[in-house]
Amino acid sequence: MTTGLVFGKFMPVHQGHLALIEFARKQCDQLIVSMSVTPEDPISPELRLRWLTELLASYPTIEVVAEADDFHDPTLPLWEATKLWAAFIKRRFPDVSVFFSSEGYAIPLAHHSGLRHVAFDPNRQQVPISATLIRNKPFRFWDYIPDVVRPYFVKKICLYGPESVGKTTLARQLAIEFKTIYVPEMAREILTSNDITADDIIKIGHAQTEAVLRAQRVANRILFCDTDVITTQIYSEIYLHYVPPVLYELEKKIQYDAYILLDIDVPWVADNLRDFGHQRTEMLVRFRDELTRRKLAYTLISNS
Repeated sequence: MTTGLVFGKFMPVHQGHLALIEFARKQCDQLIVSMSVTPEDPISPELRLRWLTELLASYPTIEVVAEADDFHDPTLPLWEATKLWAAFIKRRFPDVSVFFSSEGYAIPLAHHSGLRHVAFDPNRQQVPISATLIRNKPFRFWDYIPDVVRPYFVKKICLYGPESVGKTTLARQLAIEFKTIYVPEMAREILTSNDITADDIIKIGHAQTEAVLRAQRVANRILFCDTDVITTQIYSEIYLHYVPPVLYELEKKIQYDAYILLDIDVPWVADNLRDFGHQRTEMLVRFRDELTRRKLAYTLISNS
């Protein structure tokens, strides 16, 4: 029985990695995909392991493992460093007889380990991509990012501010312009009046958070969000005079890449859910102060 090995950081896993793994799988009875982990990795090992596991779950002959890369010495020349790699592979994966890669280190590693090496697309002509390129310019190389990985790179833009400043209109227009989707204000889908209860507020917080997490999975590079859970907290304080603690927990689940604070220099449009047309300046200050208190940068958009 042939047991093969593919290893790397998979930071992130991309279509080139998947092509390599498929190439290796077809030549082995069993294939080990080993993900290297170091403390300074910019993408968490838990997330990378989840991506790999999900992408390869349909292949019963593939085993995905995560291994601490505590044996590599970056100060050593490649020839000496690969001696350490070879010793680790022989100790950790004694049944492996062949490894697959596209990297230049394969030749010295094969020499030191005694394993057979099979090269795949060493010049990266079949799949011209690398994890470094994706980390540096994910939007440019979007098509090489698997669907399960894309949410990590989606930029979430929160359109933020008090009532009747054009958040919904702008979110819709931006989504069309950037060929993506937007998350609506979930409170408008839940409330029928401003007779608001704590249950309503909690339901809104959960709905807003879940809507963003769902949309993030299918957004095209950018996701525009009409409001956020900080907004829910503000209105909870106004209507209920307190904020249910769960709203602070929900706030931690989503980190927006940018906040756009919309100014109040557009006409007020009344409806059955808007109460503060007479306090527009005070409400704008309140919204702004919540961002300032959290040290969240924002861009103020004025002049409609």
